[in-house]
Amino acid sequence: MCRFSGKTRDRRSMVRETPGLRIITLGCKVNQYESAYMRSALMEQGWVEAKKGMECQLTIVNTCTVTQRAAHQSRQAISKAVREKPAGGKVVVTGCYAQVCPEEVASIAGVDMVVGNREKARLPEIVSEPLKDRAPVVLVGDIQDQVNMEPMPVRRFFDRSRAFLKIQDGCDSFCTYCIVPYARGRPRSLTPKEVLAMLGTLQEEGYGEVVLTGIHLGKYGWDKGGAHGLLQLLKLIKTSDLRLRIRLSSLEPGEITEGLIEMVAGEDWLCPHFHIPLQSGDPGVLQRMGRHYSPEEFAALVVRIREKMPLAAIGVDVMAGFPGEDEQAFSNTRSLVEALPISYLHVFPFSPRRGTKASRLPGQLSPQTIKERAAQLRELGLRKKRAFYESAVGHTFVALTETRPPERPGFMRGFTENYLDALFPLEKGREGQILKIRIEGVEDGMALAQVLRSG
Repeated sequence: MCRFSGKTRDRRSMVRETPGLRIITLGCKVNQYESAYMRSALMEQGWVEAKKGMECQLTIVNTCTVTQRAAHQSRQAISKAVREKPAGGKVVVTGCYAQVCPEEVASIAGVDMVVGNREKARLPEIVSEPLKDRAPVVLVGDIQDQVNMEPMPVRRFFDRSRAFLKIQDGCDSFCTYCIVPYARGRPRSLTPKEVLAMLGTLQEEGYGEVVLTGIHLGKYGWDKGGAHGLLQLLKLIKTSDLRLRIRLSSLEPGEITEGLIEMVAGEDWLCPHFHIPLQSGDPGVLQRMGRHYSPEEFAALVVRIREKMPLAAIGVDVMAGFPGEDEQAFSNTRSLVEALPISYLHVFPFSPRRGTKASRLPGQLSPQTIKERAAQLRELGLRKKRAFYESAVGHTFVALTETRPPERPGFMRGFTENYLDALFPLEKGREGQILKIRIEGVEDGMALAQVLRSG
């Protein structure tokens, strides 16, 4: 049985036996960041990443539950971890599925510990303590009681050239399809001083780009009276001695103010990249979703961004098959997306999440209808992406070099400030650098470029 609040039930923990460690992460960038924190903290204690063929004594599954399908995938990952654990090994489950459904997780045979999101910052300390008996230990407190955000400092991201920094957690929007407020609690933020210190650490580690992320990033600072909101934080970063490229993760339409647009347009260290949830282009569906903007307001926002930054990346989330989405409503969404100068789409088929209002709404669509509508929107998204990439041909950008594709020897892959996925010839050993490139063409969903000089 799932629940949406509750107090800590048990504070027993387990002993580390050998240093083989594996962390399995599902879900959003915030989860990815928190996994990086746990990995770093545990490796400082002497754990090592379990390589292929190495016995893994501690497996942490950092779960997601944003949809019913995500919860199912989390259960699959937990079951697989249990099947693969060696004698004496431990499986610890944390994250949003563990927070919302701790009893359900604890009932999976072979799970040794369930740790909630409120306790996640202490997980590296928790797993170093002895396990007193064989019953699953459940450490899941009431996330709604948490009013302060615990820093989770990360110095290194072991498989990335860009860094992430979680500066905000929690959400109180309560969209009718979303379980996240129950899994993450109320909005809370790091202080500007903490953010600047962590950015300084990442700069010292050699990162050229940092992505600021959160569960509801646009509400950064609101829990502290609003005196230090996201725009004010960016102004502080501007006046600091930091020399980082900053990218913003997803922002709600009503939180992208004229001041924020002006600042991104005027500062070359701020990436001209906005990711904005639309969810639906139909006013009735938006109302049933609990979204507080109209299709016309969303369209006007996209046009304002494009007018200020003609080559900015504008990514959009859209949901297919929300309850009551008839043919006309779906047509309204498709027509709005078709008309707007957006750069790419993230398409989410509606999945009724137990515990949300949307799961009980009338007008539930068949899985086949949802699948077909999602496919149409994904095809539209591919066309939008190609048009955006083609509009960039002949222009110069600054790319962060990230990976070397094994199928293209002598080439490097990297993302430009406006989120073009670019491929360019570059000698080995230049990963993590920022280079100036010119886009020469588009092939297989990527921008083909030539390096001009170091950025």
